[in-house]
Amino acid sequence: MAKQIDSTKTAKREMAQRLYVDSNYTQEEVASIIGVTRQTIVRWAKTYHWQELRAATSVSPAEQIRQLRQQIANINEAILARPIAERWATPAEADSLNKLATAIAKLEKDVGIEDLVSVAMAMTSWMRNSDPERAKELSNLFNAYIQDVTGGAKR
Repeated sequence: MAKQIDSTKTAKREMAQRLYVDSNYTQEEVASIIGVTRQTIVRWAKTYHWQELRAATSVSPAEQIRQLRQQIANINEAILARPIAERWATPAEADSLNKLATAIAKLEKDVGIEDLVSVAMAMTSWMRNSDPERAKELSNLFNAYIQDVTGGAKR
């Protein structure tokens, strides 16, 4: 009996996480849909790092790189708009260009939580079409793995 209650609680928490992270419902809306108190949702969100997961799915590394490259292009355009004899980067511009290039290189090499979440979501979605039960199991494994590598609470 206790195992069934624990299983139901886990299922509710997982559904709540999907609603909050993937569907952008507020914590209050999720509580209402799932049938638990808002405090429970707040506790789960904090324990399982839902805010970080939500942020990870909204700004991908590719988008961050695109934005950084646009900033570099804007600085270069400002430099090129000057008279020919003054088309040199100021020390501040050179510093900014260097920092932006370093950030791009780091993003291109790193596998961050954004990448992990993106792959987990794509793989689970793909698996759901052929084997929904296995997809659920895979989702649980991905969640545990992401919690582990990000230093989150373990289940």
